[in-house]
Amino acid sequence: MPETLPLFPLHAVLVPGGALDLRVFEPRYLDLVRECGRTGRGFGVCLIAQGREAGAPAMPVDCGTEAVIEDFGGGPDGLLQLRLRGQRRFGVLSTRVRDNGLVEAQVAWRAPDPADRLRPEHALLGEVLRRILEQVGDGGTRAPEERFDEAAWVGWRLAELLPLQPRQRQRLLEEDDPARRLDELLRLLS
Repeated sequence: MPETLPLFPLHAVLVPGGALDLRVFEPRYLDLVRECGRTGRGFGVCLIAQGREAGAPAMPVDCGTEAVIEDFGGGPDGLLQLRLRGQRRFGVLSTRVRDNGLVEAQVAWRAPDPADRLRPEHALLGEVLRRILEQVGDGGTRAPEERFDEAAWVGWRLAELLPLQPRQRQRLLEEDDPARRLDELLRLLS
């Protein structure tokens, strides 16, 4: 069954399990944050297909990620700062613009990733991820060892952490097969 999900189109891609810091200043997005606080629901983050992040409503691509607010506070400039965490992927079936300029979509949830193990040809990617996490100090020592053998988890963490262009990250987000996602990451690294 399709669900209605408010969207926050950006020039960035949020992947499942990934983190994204966001500054919020437009009234429509402040309304969105209040709505999420009242309902306990998340909202969708989609790459912008046409338009800008601020001003007139932007048209999103047709695949995004549900975001939940993990933390919030005021920044030094007085603007609301959010820390988002990516959850489920979704496909956009249709969109409409509310009176306040907020885009909302009818979405269908994409299937969860299968619990596949890393294939031998992707073992290098598990090691690359381990080294990146050691360098950035972002949970490399806290992540359980078995996570580095999970195809989907390794792929999403690399998609989040590697210096990719938004369109490259979007292609990874749209790929349903964790092994093909890892094949694409190998191609991008070489």
